[in-house]
Amino acid sequence: MAKPTGADTAARAQSRAAGFMRSALAIIGETGRADFTVAEVVERSKTSLRAFYQHFSTKDDLLLALIGKIMAESTERWQDETADMTAQDALRWLIERIGAPAESTTQDSINRGLTFSNDHLMRTRPADFGQVLKPVYTLFSDILRRGVTEGEFRPDLDVERTAAIVMQNALGALRLRSLSAELTPAPVEATAIYEFCLRSLLHP
Repeated sequence: MAKPTGADTAARAQSRAAGFMRSALAIIGETGRADFTVAEVVERSKTSLRAFYQHFSTKDDLLLALIGKIMAESTERWQDETADMTAQDALRWLIERIGAPAESTTQDSINRGLTFSNDHLMRTRPADFGQVLKPVYTLFSDILRRGVTEGEFRPDLDVERTAAIVMQNALGALRLRSLSAELTPAPVEATAIYEFCLRSLLHP
């Protein structure tokens, strides 16, 4: 019988780590919360605490890996979708896609649970969470830079800082959908966020 190669071992480790992430996501989808325990993830995964800690040092490390995977995969799809659009169309599409209402109760629970996780990780692990957001930040930066090059946006635009501000506004759409019902006569939808951001990008 052939001995497992380094590639085989790495593939098994990657598969097991992905299994823990799937279990965490399933729990969040059922509860709408991310206050599960490592023991719950291990039980759902039908593995052991020892196996979990071979891949993740803490629950927060698991959440960072899960959110990072979602962000990276989503951003790759969004990049393909916006590649042939003008900068304004790409920006509108991206903000509206990020702020789109959930298509199922499970997805709504996941959105709520991950929003709470994002807030927690932003406070406790800001450097690591910043790296998780890097792919979508880079996409916003590329779109703004394209707009400057195409003459759609102001030539003096500070792309790096503005991209961070626009991204944070877009990610805040999920919170605003809940809060605006209590604060404003009409809900604050993603289109309103896009129009707000666009006014700061256009030529005076």
